[in-house]
Amino acid sequence: MTAPQDTAETTGEPREAPPGGSAHTTDTTATTATAHAVHTTDTAAPAVTAPGYRPGRTLPLRVEAIRQLKRRRTLVMGGVLALLPLVLWLAFAVAGSPGGRNDEVTLMDTATASGVNFAATCLFVSAGFLLVIPVALFCGDTVAAEAGWSSLRYLLAAPVPRARLLWSKLVVGLGLSAAAMVLLPLVALAVGTAAYGWGPLEIPTGGALDAATAVRRLAVVVAYVFASQLVTAGLAFWLSTKTDAPLGAVGGAVGLTIAGNVLDAVTALGHWRDFLPAHWQFAWADVFQPTPEWAGMLQGAAVSVTYAVVLLALAFRGFARKDVVS
Repeated sequence: MTAPQDTAETTGEPREAPPGGSAHTTDTTATTATAHAVHTTDTAAPAVTAPGYRPGRTLPLRVEAIRQLKRRRTLVMGGVLALLPLVLWLAFAVAGSPGGRNDEVTLMDTATASGVNFAATCLFVSAGFLLVIPVALFCGDTVAAEAGWSSLRYLLAAPVPRARLLWSKLVVGLGLSAAAMVLLPLVALAVGTAAYGWGPLEIPTGGALDAATAVRRLAVVVAYVFASQLVTAGLAFWLSTKTDAPLGAVGGAVGLTIAGNVLDAVTALGHWRDFLPAHWQFAWADVFQPTPEWAGMLQGAAVSVTYAVVLLALAFRGFARKDVVS
């Protein structure tokens, strides 16, 4: 026969105060003990995460780089950049060597003087527009494509932290853009050397640079062209976090870059053009001088990097608060 259950336990009414104590003391002691037990249980319980989840190993750069390298648009863009020097060489072979017009000699007029001249000419004809496209493509397609495929929400649910997702895609996008900047002059240097020989770089304004010095200057030019395109990369990446349409992000970045070039042609703007990245896109021409001038390149790089930092900050801030449903 069991003892009858205590009325205080079944009804929730407070027990009578024990001899020498009070009901308030008893309730306080029980509450403290219960809180301590709950705190101990919560502390000891492991955090609820996905099986095998390690924050430092989610979406490694190697995996993202392989994914992007295997995409058709990457292969097509690499093929286009590699074919451009061959197309330009074929044009010179069919039409003959370029000549000066109105007694003015430009970099294009010295394209067939040597392999280094040919590589510099390829950069000259592509830096204004062609090299904008791979940068906008690799940085603008990366996040928007995931949203367009409806796989972005699954990446975040994997779980992949949002900041790490953006950093991985940004680093890979910039890496592919840098590879595009290097691929073009390398192929041009090989094609030009095979077609016109290895020799000094003839300066359009007079004089020449020996081949070794010219190649080092060419490397500086490639680095500056990449720096000047950072504003396009930042713009494309920001648009990529705002839309689910990759074409919209890429096209928007290219279109706004073209708009900057148009505004730079408006001489009535005066010194306001100094704040346009397009105003400094050919400042690297000052490097191909016997005594290079760095002022224009430094100012152009500073303008481009400043815009890029602001745009990337907007991309990270907006994506961190975005309701991802794609």
